[in-house]
Amino acid sequence: MLALRASARLAGRRIAISGRRLPSSLPRAAVSSALVAKRQYSAPGSDTTTRSTVIQLLSNIGSKREVQQYLSHFSSVSSQQFAVIKVGGAIITEHLESLTSALALLTNVGLFPVVVHGAGPQLNKLLEDAGVEPQFEEGIRVTDGKTLAVARKLFLEENLKLVEKLEEMGVRARPVTSGVFGADYLDKEKWNLVGKINKINKDPIEAAINAGCLPILTSMAETPDGQVLNVNADVAAGELAKSLQPLKIVYLSEKGGLFNADTNEKISAINLDEEFEHLMSQWWCRYGTRLKIKEIKELLEHLPRTSSVAIIHPADLQKELFTDTGAGTLIRRGSKIDTATSLSQFEDIEQLKDVLVRDREALDARATVNRYVDGLKDKQFKAYFDESMDALAIVQPSTDSSGIANLATLTITKSGWLTNVADNVFAAIRKDHPKLVFTVKEDDENLTWFFDKAEGSFTKDGHVMFWYGTESAEEVTQLMTEFTKHGRSMHGEANLDERLYRAANAASAISGPNAPRQQARAFSTSARPTSRIIRGRTTQTRGYATTNPNPPLGKHNSSNSQPAKVALIGARGYTGQALIALLNAHPNMDLRHVSSRELAGQKLKGYEKRDITYENLSAEDVRRMEENGEVDCWVMALPNGVCKPFVEAVEEGRGPQNSVIVDLSADYRFDSKWTYGLPELVSRSDIARAKRIANPGCYATAAQIGIAPLVEFLGGQPTVFGVSGYSGAGTKPSPKNDVENLRDNLIPYSLTDHIHEREVSNQLGVEVAFIPHVASWFQGIHHTISVPLDRTFSSRDIRQIYQDRYAGEKLVRVTGEPPSVKAISGKHGVEVGGFGVHSSGKRVVVCATIDNLLKGAATQCLQNMNLALGFAEYEGIPLD
Repeated sequence: MLALRASARLAGRRIAISGRRLPSSLPRAAVSSALVAKRQYSAPGSDTTTRSTVIQLLSNIGSKREVQQYLSHFSSVSSQQFAVIKVGGAIITEHLESLTSALALLTNVGLFPVVVHGAGPQLNKLLEDAGVEPQFEEGIRVTDGKTLAVARKLFLEENLKLVEKLEEMGVRARPVTSGVFGADYLDKEKWNLVGKINKINKDPIEAAINAGCLPILTSMAETPDGQVLNVNADVAAGELAKSLQPLKIVYLSEKGGLFNADTNEKISAINLDEEFEHLMSQWWCRYGTRLKIKEIKELLEHLPRTSSVAIIHPADLQKELFTDTGAGTLIRRGSKIDTATSLSQFEDIEQLKDVLVRDREALDARATVNRYVDGLKDKQFKAYFDESMDALAIVQPSTDSSGIANLATLTITKSGWLTNVADNVFAAIRKDHPKLVFTVKEDDENLTWFFDKAEGSFTKDGHVMFWYGTESAEEVTQLMTEFTKHGRSMHGEANLDERLYRAANAASAISGPNAPRQQARAFSTSARPTSRIIRGRTTQTRGYATTNPNPPLGKHNSSNSQPAKVALIGARGYTGQALIALLNAHPNMDLRHVSSRELAGQKLKGYEKRDITYENLSAEDVRRMEENGEVDCWVMALPNGVCKPFVEAVEEGRGPQNSVIVDLSADYRFDSKWTYGLPELVSRSDIARAKRIANPGCYATAAQIGIAPLVEFLGGQPTVFGVSGYSGAGTKPSPKNDVENLRDNLIPYSLTDHIHEREVSNQLGVEVAFIPHVASWFQGIHHTISVPLDRTFSSRDIRQIYQDRYAGEKLVRVTGEPPSVKAISGKHGVEVGGFGVHSSGKRVVVCATIDNLLKGAATQCLQNMNLALGFAEYEGIPLD
């Protein structure tokens, strides 16, 4: 087996050291006292005694080698290209001590980040005290002359506060409050004195750093004629980064990173090239998280691939920068991985040989590589590499019935490790090869990285054999036997791979003795963190952003590739017909049975995938079909109080853990054993795991969407005035669906204790009053909802709450104006708007519209089916 090795590389990757204690931050008292005692005003990096002291302090959270490697990396560029750090106003107010301690550490080892700060929370408080109501348009503060005057004075004060605190700690800091950001008006008519940065002057920054001072910038900008303009601090930091091209962009956050709202776990790392689209499709990736990831992606596209963004609490900044484990959320562009299965698929064979021979010191390395490449002509293999060939892996398939492939070659450059390519390559290999074996020297300093990638290991004669995917003890025994007998050249194959290993100056693994460490940050699309014991070691993988890339059936990221067999019980009604139309267009739903007593024997219309005849299925028929495994999902589109015998028949067929049931009636909406299927408000993970799903009512869906964002601010009982088209009254003739009776008319009904009133109250956990009506149009519902509030809000405040709550929800649209029934009819989502606030500021009227047959019934049913059956949530749903 060819030695797995890589060129010596910089410590741009991270890995946990087994057994090492890694506190979240240095003791503040120790940091402060050491810095005050040691710091002298001097040029950057000239005080070697102080630098040595700080390195020793940093070694408390990692190893001295880690610290020195990161320092070497950060010092490899000009000072202003080390990092841009954005500091929010709340950080200055609440975490000034942690912030200045962290910055002091950096300057004492000769690193000078460019600091840009904001003061948003302080500005809001000052304006409130001055009786000025903050105004925002599209999330941007409207800045008039009075607001700008307050903001400018505040920014200078906050800048001085930060500078003075740094000076107290012995850090030379220079306030840079003007002259860096040139701008023009963003849109003077819309936002007034708000700037769009179009020029960066680096001279004041360079002058400060050359003088040994930390540059502290405000986010104010100036026009060419000297007009000061307000600029968002995040925007200013991003534009500054585009100009300086730093290695790191750091956003200091009180939360300390981005979080997976489904698991409430911090996201350790995000590889944008590999994960962005999938990440954006996750239901929980919304609100500020979604916006921040999109903004960071746009920023990193303007920066070298070596640049990265870290979102971190100021108290953990040194751990994020100087240890292998990190502490916050690391975001990189990553790299796309290409593959080849023959030499002809490589554009340049000589380049391939150069990659294989790079950094090999043996005199005959080139000749050995030539023989190895020639040997590949007659071998089966699959190569994995990035565009620049910073990473190359060659995997040979199994030579026997075990199916265990051999990772024969892996070579990574310094840049490849730094830009996350190593993990990308390994992830690609794992997708293609469910079983793999590879070997590493026992004293390899990156051994923990291999333990993290493997499921088992065996050590012999100074080498460790790793494997994953083996299914039996017999396979493991066979691997150990081969390894014991043949060592690295398993299966008795002393092939060119092995000779290349010997020729490469005994470099026996992916890293040489001087190679920096591999980062253990894992992909955000991988599984949740798990611990496992391998030869007495406990390894802990990092937190991830999303679920397993190959999850079991039922997860919400389209894990199912097999069509689902569907049976529809009660298809005569409007909802049944709407669902049939959706299933007809769904690429993975196979409608097999449609039951209707009235239509039995007739041919189903509107379904083109197969010829279906209506059946009159009995409960016994359902039990038999379930027992025979004929159906994956049963949809009950029956009136209230009718479906229980059919549900019991499914239960009797194979028990509660087989086919999915989605009930469109109200029969199980209050049953704790059933999952309530409103994906925008209920955990999608719960729905994805559910076998029994109660589809919400149409009125209830729109009412909950309309009230939910304000539940925590309620000052009394919300009242819902609802009006539905007559399709909501069903197909059975009644005064409520009699067109003549409805002409020029509005019919109130069930004025108290309507079942949807109880449903909404039960789900939201608050008492809600509901007054339903039916009108003369066919489909569509309008709610006018009066909501008492426990505090004063403006209309803009309320709208922002709704926009934040439903950001990223593809089937919820928040508008400024009251939505109309005419506009929602035939559409698959909910529209919410209006947001009329009473003069007291303590009551708001919210309007919500929904198509009762679609998102109110059939579309929502399909969402739930998709989630529970393992398809993408919106598969088969037209998105406007």
